[in-house]
This record gives sequence, C-alpha cells and structure tokens, in this order.
Amino acid sequence: MTTAGEIRLLYFAWVRERIGRDAETLPCEGPMPLAALLDRLATRSPGHAAALGDRGRLRAAVNQTFAGWDETVGPGDEVAIFPPVTGG
Repeated sequence: MTTAGEIRLLYFAWVRERIGRDAETLPCEGPMPLAALLDRLATRSPGHAAALGDRGRLRAAVNQTFAGWDETVGPGDEVAIFPPVTGG
C-alpha cells in the first residue's frame, strides 16, 4: 500500500529480475521528472543500476498511462518500469 508521501514502483520482465523484486515504494517529498526518479533509483543497489542505467532499453507508465522521461511524478503516483514490448 502506498501512502501519500510515497511513489509505488512496479518492475516487469528483466527489469524485475535485475532489481530482484517486482515492487517497492520510495519516499517522495514532491514532484520530479520521471528521469530524475530513475536517476535516484539507480543509486539504490547494483541491481537497480544495471536495470535502469540505459533508458533507451526501458519504457514507463505513470498511473497506468504510458509516459515519457519528462513526465512529472510525485507522491501517491504508481510508476511501472518495463522493457519495450514487441508484437508477433
């Protein structure tokens, strides 16, 4: 459960495998660009750094809507991070 002062993070596919968990929460004092959130997350562990270091290999959704790296996120938001999906 996310409180008003946190961002809920969801990880999928190889992002989840490298980080070692499928979800976590992060304290958040105010709005920030999604890119800044990823920069902050990448410092949490070597797994985070490995998973989040190359944004060209990642996609994100904020509150279940696809988002660009300049999207603003803040307390109470849910952010999903995942690799691009290809059709077949």
